[in-house]
Amino acid sequence: MGDRRLLARYGPAGLGLLLGVLALGPALGPGFVLRYDMVFVPDPPPVFGPVFGAVFGSAGSGGFPRAVPSDQVVALLSLALPAQVVQKLTLVGIFVLAASGAAALVPSDRTAGRLAAAAFYAWNAYLAQRLLLGQWALLLGFAGLPWAVRAAARGASTWRDAVRLAVALVPAAIGGFQATLVSAITVLPVAALTRRARAVPVSALVIAVLSLPWLVPALGSHAVTDPAGVDAFAARADGPFGTLGSLLTLGGIWNAEAEVPGQGSWGVAAVRLALTVVALAGFVGLARAGWGRTALGLAVAAAVGLGVACLGAFAPGVLKGLIGWWPGFGPFRDGQLFIAPLVLCQALGFGFAVHRLGRLGLAAAAVPVLALPTFALGAFGRLAAVDYPGEWRRVQALVNADPAPGALVSLPWGAHRAFAWNGGRVILDPATKMFARPVVWDDTLVVERRAGGVIRVAPEAPRARRIGDLVRGGHGPLTGELARQGVRFVLVERPNENEFLSRLPGARPIFRGGELLLLRL
Repeated sequence: MGDRRLLARYGPAGLGLLLGVLALGPALGPGFVLRYDMVFVPDPPPVFGPVFGAVFGSAGSGGFPRAVPSDQVVALLSLALPAQVVQKLTLVGIFVLAASGAAALVPSDRTAGRLAAAAFYAWNAYLAQRLLLGQWALLLGFAGLPWAVRAAARGASTWRDAVRLAVALVPAAIGGFQATLVSAITVLPVAALTRRARAVPVSALVIAVLSLPWLVPALGSHAVTDPAGVDAFAARADGPFGTLGSLLTLGGIWNAEAEVPGQGSWGVAAVRLALTVVALAGFVGLARAGWGRTALGLAVAAAVGLGVACLGAFAPGVLKGLIGWWPGFGPFRDGQLFIAPLVLCQALGFGFAVHRLGRLGLAAAAVPVLALPTFALGAFGRLAAVDYPGEWRRVQALVNADPAPGALVSLPWGAHRAFAWNGGRVILDPATKMFARPVVWDDTLVVERRAGGVIRVAPEAPRARRIGDLVRGGHGPLTGELARQGVRFVLVERPNENEFLSRLPGARPIFRGGELLLLRL
């Protein structure tokens, strides 16, 4: 009896740890995991801007504050631990938090159902694709979502309830605006349908307060959103069952490079579809088994999230019109990320289905892994740990030691890089995270359509647009214009050195390495 209780209590967290180690694989070795948006740097500088950190992360050049407050939290934790350790603990923690949270929501004391729900929620196409896109901050909120639902279902009508909900929403608050929006569309319907009407405004107030670190700088950023991003970020078919089938099987991400190897094959897609049918049927059974109001709230959230995901794919004109009216609708361009409540519904449904199988269901906890086996070992090597060359650390130290104000411009003018020392994996320019001063970079996004052609999404940040016009506007000198824009340093990748040196007369070389050239105006 004691062993069973221990397994029921600690088994889901242990399973999450096991799945995290299996999924990350080589990424847990020495060094940093660098892929797309996941850019951790050594000794990240904690920079406190005038309004909740409005000058760090992507807000440094005036765009929407996507890295707020996640980058700041990482920087503060890195004062106590090496940054690469902070990254690995965060990544493994996502799996542990997700698995234990899903298990805690299963209204059953049977271990098999709890472990099955834990395995499903910690191993699925949604989590895999978002991890391969590098969106660890979003996944932090995704991992905390079951805990937030649990707190909302218990009520949020007293100050104690509000504190409990706020604690449950801390992972989403750290994750930033995407994680918080996903949590909001999930928590509010659950609160509305399970408790008194007062619970909704209290829950909304808690979410609003926790959103202040990114909401305040976002409202003051004067950033714009290009409606062309609707076509670029719309959900796409990643298997033989079309866009809707991909979304229902918890895939459908816009970036084909974020797909798990072999995910689109008929065999893997068919298994995932069968698992989805079982999970949805189990969720219906769960609702009928006495979990009605909470299940209904989650179902509403899942329907809303699926609707947002379908909007960009099937009715892009509507979303483009909303973005043209107000840039604040921009986060809904990447609609696939809002199917997170559908993932939770299916995880709980699968847990309930396994619960009905009794002891035979223990083996079913392995089914989600078998349905997506190539997520293992860093998606067969797509995730790996590397270290920064020494010259990156040298440039970081030189720039951060300079007390004079002024921004740093990163050249060539493009958001992403593919370094040989990172195995050729595409990542966001590391310069955006390394320096204790605003970094101006090109936040234009170029997306290649799966059917051919290119979509160019215009930059959001006003200063990036101005400097981008200067860089692309011809071959004349840039030194004076950059100085008038408040620029002190220019960081150039050496292969592009000749292209820019002639346009920066009077700029003084501070560091010249095999890969980087640092100039001071």
